[in-house]
Amino acid sequence: QVQLVESGGGLVQVGGSLRLSCAASGSIFSINAMGWYRQAPGKQREWVATIGRAGRTNYAGSLRGRFSISRDNAKDTVYLQMNSLKPEDTATYYCKFTTYGPSSYDYWGQGTQVTVSS
Repeated sequence: QVQLVESGGGLVQVGGSLRLSCAASGSIFSINAMGWYRQAPGKQREWVATIGRAGRTNYAGSLRGRFSISRDNAKDTVYLQMNSLKPEDTATYYCKFTTYGPSSYDYWGQGTQVTVSS
């Protein structure tokens, strides 16, 4: 079964940067959108950003300008560049791939921890 594998998380100081990556372990047919979500302890999972196959991006309003999502369609990989990190960015970050069509399916990664220390 295809899995999404995230990497790039870790511990960073306030104001620092991290780049997350998420790649499929196998081939996924017709990936449409790729996105990132995050979940802080005791909180619900929240949407961070999405990128369409053609490269159109959308961001949660509070993160626009600090976070940047990109993708490599040839590698079925999505990235999240996070700059000017704040303690409130501390969370487990999850990627999600959504396929095209009436039988659209969501693939989720296992999560990668990002901790921002002050």
